[in-house]
Amino acid sequence: MPADQPTILATSGGAVAAARIRWGVGPLTDLAVDLSGVSGRAPKVCFLGTACGDSPALVRDFYDAAQARGFHGSHLQLFTMPNVEDITAHLLEQDVVWVWGGSVAGLLAMWRLHGVDEAMRTAWESGVVLTGVSAGSICWHVGGTTDSFGPELRPITNGLGLLPWSNGVHYDSEEQRRPLFQSLVADGTLPTGYATDDGAGLLYRGTEMVQAYAERDGAGAYLVERDGDRAVETELDVTRL
Repeated sequence: MPADQPTILATSGGAVAAARIRWGVGPLTDLAVDLSGVSGRAPKVCFLGTACGDSPALVRDFYDAAQARGFHGSHLQLFTMPNVEDITAHLLEQDVVWVWGGSVAGLLAMWRLHGVDEAMRTAWESGVVLTGVSAGSICWHVGGTTDSFGPELRPITNGLGLLPWSNGVHYDSEEQRRPLFQSLVADGTLPTGYATDDGAGLLYRGTEMVQAYAERDGAGAYLVERDGDRAVETELDVTRL
């Protein structure tokens, strides 16, 4: 059951602490499922851990969380080979695609190698809700800041570009994130963009950011725009889930 228009929920959250399992589905991911419009059956949610090298432990943890929440879970892995015959067809069968964090540079390289980039565009245009955390947030945008190359953050500018904006993640929890994101927007390395504190997410309908949400108290979201040779940051209204 597709959403009524292309929908992305880009987050610095979506998973929360849980009893008996390593982590559980958070309010932001529940929102992504709600946005899909599914009713009368278990939501179909496909998990991608590409940015963590398709860690078997991470995939196992997803299935634990999916079972606890009542999702019909599946996963797409690319290491050591794709686990489905037709990636596009598999994604089109889903209500929600959930992309985990890790190396966004590695994720983009592997996705392009296997055609996942085009499959994601097709799924997005068809109304499958795309969501994710960290690398799984930046990937939908033009680019952002990343530790894919080492502990010193660097820009990444070859995102999928489904959204014509840049994206800053973990804005409040990693000290390099805010100043670097602002400087990259200020000097034109990155276009105008949106940033999220841990626990916040950005809802895009088509390519327009329409609402910011938070699954924890105090989590903020921000618009960062270039003004001459500086960046201007505007705090956004956030709806608490």
